[in-house]
Amino acid sequence: MKTSTKKTRRIIGKIRMSLLIFLIICAYSGYQYFISLGFPVDKNSTDNILINIPKGASSSKIASILKDKNVIKNELYFKFISKQRKIGGKYQAGEYELNKAMNIDEIINKLIKGDIYVEAVKITIPEGFELKQIVDRLVNNDELNINREQLIDIIENKDFEFKFLKEIPKGKNRLEGFLFPDTYLFKKDISEEEIVFKMLNRFDEIFQNEYYKRAKELDMSIKDVITLASIIEREARVDKERKIISSVFHNRLKKDMLLQSCATVQYILGERKQNLTYQDLEIDSQYNTYIYKGLPPKPIASPGKASIEAALYPDDTSYLYFVAKGDGSHVFSRTYSEHLKAKNNN
Repeated sequence: MKTSTKKTRRIIGKIRMSLLIFLIICAYSGYQYFISLGFPVDKNSTDNILINIPKGASSSKIASILKDKNVIKNELYFKFISKQRKIGGKYQAGEYELNKAMNIDEIINKLIKGDIYVEAVKITIPEGFELKQIVDRLVNNDELNINREQLIDIIENKDFEFKFLKEIPKGKNRLEGFLFPDTYLFKKDISEEEIVFKMLNRFDEIFQNEYYKRAKELDMSIKDVITLASIIEREARVDKERKIISSVFHNRLKKDMLLQSCATVQYILGERKQNLTYQDLEIDSQYNTYIYKGLPPKPIASPGKASIEAALYPDDTSYLYFVAKGDGSHVFSRTYSEHLKAKNNN
């Protein structure tokens, strides 16, 4: 009888212990879930969202607005934090610029400080724009007050602490290829230096750590990667061909062949000529890849992310040539005789 009682107690003890462990796990999981409600909805998002907080809005109303705009994960969590910190009555009305990459603390601090949205100028810098085109677009915008000489001086001579600029010497066209093409919102009173910094910072956000590692694997400097990416950007018209075009240039570099990119000659000419003459192809310039082997000294335009990735991760092909077709796509060839045939057919 005593043995049976001891056995029962052991079983009950094990059950209690199992329940206790289960409750601890549940409590921990619940705590982790609760904490996660304050994390960003999408930490990789770069899209800004304008949100209007009405005058006199309660914490509940603000929580509902933020959840509808999908910048917070949970309304109850926002209200709980507001009540716990006793800040419900401190939120300021106004129009705010928020995004999904902000955590709940960042959002709350912005609403308390009244860091409202200031009317901004929307400017798009297309992929493949040259530095001079970027300068023109900024200077010629009537809503901004940008001084051309000052902007150029900052581009050529200002110190910016970015890893990718360490090997780039100061001077003419220094930041060619590194002012990232994107759609920007600039405050109307923004300075020339702030604009350049914002565009360089966007490049820094895009050029991930894995890109640095991959460049090292390819035995390429960051400048070389962006130079090749800029050529790909100017040559490619069809997205799916970017990595194939990249493979052609990589293969040519490995074989010590001339790159023979029309885009580099167009850069020398300062215009996008549809058809280059034999005289154009004989211009004596380090950017002329028809007479000088290897990559040009610097990028020839601002490449987008797809072209940067194409430069770093080319397709595995044996192509050495390509020729444009009328629809913007290309015919790729492995031998010169194939290439001549493709040219004659186009």
